[in-house]
Amino acid sequence: MKVRDSGMPDEALWDSFFDVELILQRLGIDASLVDVAELGCGYGTFTLPVAERISGTPHTYDIDEAMVARTKARVARAGLTDVVVECRDVVTQGFGLPPASQHGCLLFNILHHDDPVTLLRTAARCLQPGGRLFAIHWRHDPATPRGPSLSIRPRPQQIIAWAEESGALDLASDVLDLAPWHYGLVLARANRPCEGRSQVPISAGSAPTQATLTVDHLERSSSRTKRYSPAAQGM
Repeated sequence: MKVRDSGMPDEALWDSFFDVELILQRLGIDASLVDVAELGCGYGTFTLPVAERISGTPHTYDIDEAMVARTKARVARAGLTDVVVECRDVVTQGFGLPPASQHGCLLFNILHHDDPVTLLRTAARCLQPGGRLFAIHWRHDPATPRGPSLSIRPRPQQIIAWAEESGALDLASDVLDLAPWHYGLVLARANRPCEGRSQVPISAGSAPTQATLTVDHLERSSSRTKRYSPAAQGM
């Protein structure tokens, strides 16, 4: 099942929306992670840099055959041999990975899905206890050059609430500033049955830093960034 408002623009335009190195650095995606799953490879924008950073195997999935073909081509051209790229409907079929087998899972620009709690539980199932779920999304700001409709675009607090509702994930980071257009969160697979509440709160009252900002500051700073035409539908 394709996620709503998930159309893709031209590849070069899409890639221009992200400071990939900054995003991966601030999320903490590095060689301490072994195997990592990614839902929605798209053009491979993050797949290749993640593969070069982690110490194991990235497994990436997309429902769009054209996106899978493009990512495979980029992987081959880069000479990466330990990347698994598969056309799969993860939303309805799951990742197809052994339970508790992954050190990380990427949910990038996808939690506007109409059942985000189930999607978070699906991702948590493949994570080892303590494994990290990395989520990024477009800021809730009409100045963003792309992204789903603001009416379905989640704010950080909503993702935190969904993680708590899932019963499987604890908050493991502040809200991360992933300029120019995104924010990020890190969630950790709880070492308990799928019930209970998140235990690690967002820091309250601390001054915004370069990497961690309040939600209001994120949205204000995004509004001050050079404006583009109104956001078009799509991821």
